[in-house]
Amino acid sequence: MNKINLAYILLILTTIFWSGNFIVGKAASFYQIPPFSLNFYRWFFAGLILLPFTLNEIIKKKSYLQRNIGLYLVLGITSITIFNSIVYYSLYHTQVITGLLMISTIPVWIIFISSILNIEKSNKFQIFGVILSLIGVFSIITKTDINIIKNLNFNKGDLSMVIAMLSWAIFSSLLKKKTHKITQIALLQIVIICGLIFLIPVYLVEIYLGYKINIDKPFLFTLSYVVFFPGLLSFLFWIKGISIIGTNRSGIFLHLMPIFGTIMAILIYDEKIMFYHFIGAVFIVLGIVMSNKKTN
Repeated sequence: MNKINLAYILLILTTIFWSGNFIVGKAASFYQIPPFSLNFYRWFFAGLILLPFTLNEIIKKKSYLQRNIGLYLVLGITSITIFNSIVYYSLYHTQVITGLLMISTIPVWIIFISSILNIEKSNKFQIFGVILSLIGVFSIITKTDINIIKNLNFNKGDLSMVIAMLSWAIFSSLLKKKTHKITQIALLQIVIICGLIFLIPVYLVEIYLGYKINIDKPFLFTLSYVVFFPGLLSFLFWIKGISIIGTNRSGIFLHLMPIFGTIMAILIYDEKIMFYHFIGAVFIVLGIVMSNKKTN
């Protein structure tokens, strides 16, 4: 199997596992599993599992890691601390389909942010694609209801999902900014450690506010899935896919998430595709198509 085909397989599996993460995240809300605590334990155990395989390399590359600690802290904050926590929080308040449609705009934002950070140049089509995708997200957030706009009565889950998608776009863009002189598994370990540093205070605040986890079957099943599939495997597959075919081409695979996730949400939760989902999806698809158009 050549590297390109390997990347495609890894990225498809990544989108399946991440789509499942939305389904399981929604289930967590039904069982009142606190979102930030769930995210903390997800990455705590993922990091613990990885440690025996990464410790020696981390010690050997200590000087290199120290020189680049600023970048790794930002990668950890944007991916582990913010993105994953916000996704679980958002699913307490919004539909799986809504969340997945909004997340599907990430490839467009990756292109836009990569341009701002001078990682990759953007063209007029990509800028127009960003505008169209933004209209699509706005349509979903407002549910195409003028009264929601007038009264500013937005769903807080929808609004927080905007933060999540921008955070992941920043993470993916910065991931490509430089070639990392460590293995992908060690890179994931460092990102987890850096993310956990900032996630611990949030986790403690959640406990202080009275949101505590019950160690029962729903929690154990949920934790097992999020640790191994969207946690360890998906991140490793995503990082490997980006290293083979690049950020922009890898980002295209995220478009599979609304497809996989919507099918799961309809079958498992009996969710319905609403009119505003359709309108938002049209603009998002137009934005994605436009952002991938090349200038002559």
